[in-house]
Amino acid sequence: MLQISQNYIYQLTDWLEQAYPQEGCGLLLGKRQQDCTIVVELYPTENGWNAAVAELIGAGTGKTDRYWIDSAVMFQAMKKARSRQLEIVGVYHSHPDHPAIPSECDRRLAWADYSYVIASVSQGNVTDLQCWKLNGQHQFEPEVIQITRS
Repeated sequence: MLQISQNYIYQLTDWLEQAYPQEGCGLLLGKRQQDCTIVVELYPTENGWNAAVAELIGAGTGKTDRYWIDSAVMFQAMKKARSRQLEIVGVYHSHPDHPAIPSECDRRLAWADYSYVIASVSQGNVTDLQCWKLNGQHQFEPEVIQITRS
């Protein structure tokens, strides 16, 4: 289960709506407990997808259907998280005018320990928000999102 505050949901959806019609993205910083991952902070990032990444990955036509978080940005986020006794616990991104269901590219590039929050952004408005996590066969399964008040 992924536990996240309503305030962070508002911030996350606002960031992803602003990115439309491109995919928006960011990182979830937090703590893992036995049966729950708790989001303590959002770390919005720019979509770093470009021609070099597309060639490396071999997929995608641009920022309207792919996202990329640069390794230097990941390192900065890790440093920030560790300084606060946190870790990167997940990634969030949008699917402009598409369902909040992971793509094959999402699956291929996913990390096993992360939660993946995907927002469907239709005509600039978030219409659906889903969370996913990889199973032992490197396939996505739904993960419950528990939204808290604070």
